Amino acid sequence: MTSAGRFAPSPSGELHVGNLRTAILAWLFARSTGRRFLMRVEDLDRARAGAEAGQLRDLAAIGITWDGGVIRQTDRGPLYAEAISRLSAAGLTYECYCTRREIQEAPSAPHAPQGAYPGTCRDLSAAVREAKRAVRPAAVRLRAAVTEAEVQDVLHGSYTGVVDDFVLRRNDGVTAYNLAVVVDDAAQGIDQVVRGDDLLPSTPRQAYLASLLNMPVPEYAHVPLVLNAGGARLAKRDGAVTLTDLAAVGVSVDQIRDRLLASLGLPAGRLEHALAVFDPAKLPRDPWIWPGMGGPGA
Repeated sequence: MTSAGRFAPSPSGELHVGNLRTAILAWLFARSTGRRFLMRVEDLDRARAGAEAGQLRDLAAIGITWDGGVIRQTDRGPLYAEAISRLSAAGLTYECYCTRREIQEAPSAPHAPQGAYPGTCRDLSAAVREAKRAVRPAAVRLRAAVTEAEVQDVLHGSYTGVVDDFVLRRNDGVTAYNLAVVVDDAAQGIDQVVRGDDLLPSTPRQAYLASLLNMPVPEYAHVPLVLNAGGARLAKRDGAVTLTDLAAVGVSVDQIRDRLLASLGLPAGRLEHALAVFDPAKLPRDPWIWPGMGGPGA
């Protein structure tokens, strides 16, 4: 299987310009290194009717192309179950009955990193587990043997982050993101992951899990986010930030694409033009403030 990069949106609504900018970067990283570029819809949670079709249409409109068909996580349950079974057989999982509130209110374990799961259910007796199981369904957590792990990132260099007993399968039966993304990337031959740098803190967990499953750890590049004028992460509430809303005020897809490329120091026009001069070392490292766009010619 040849190597690949990917873009993996969650179909919770329309993509905004920050999502589209990251998609352009993921495409450029992959194509500039001769990789395939794959599209995966991460629809395990928060899927909204019609969102997937709209997202794929918008990605195509700005010039994103991908190889093969679209993969959907909801079709891949058996792969996730098999991975959890392997971990469980090796003694690397346990049932957890904690509610979110109980976790927030629990005292942290000694020397545990801030925000780490405190291990409340890690060593319950069989009798206690049986009693709790009768009250509420269990989530499945990883029994981690480390508290942190290091990853290498193209833009951030060496990064060390928290690894705790994170959830592999929620108590409603839905596979957790951290497991699904590791299994999917390995199964699809994805060895380059380009995504927003808000996901960098979760990356050590994923790299550690990949090592436990004897799966390769991809090359990571976490790119700066697009922020609003107030310095907060861009969201749909920030006005006209989707292709649909911008079209309604007279801004064309080509104008939006060119503004996004300019923010990366890349030439206007088709993405192939940017690809010809793309150099990750020259990418801006700071977040970009979305300036907004007026009407035609803005």
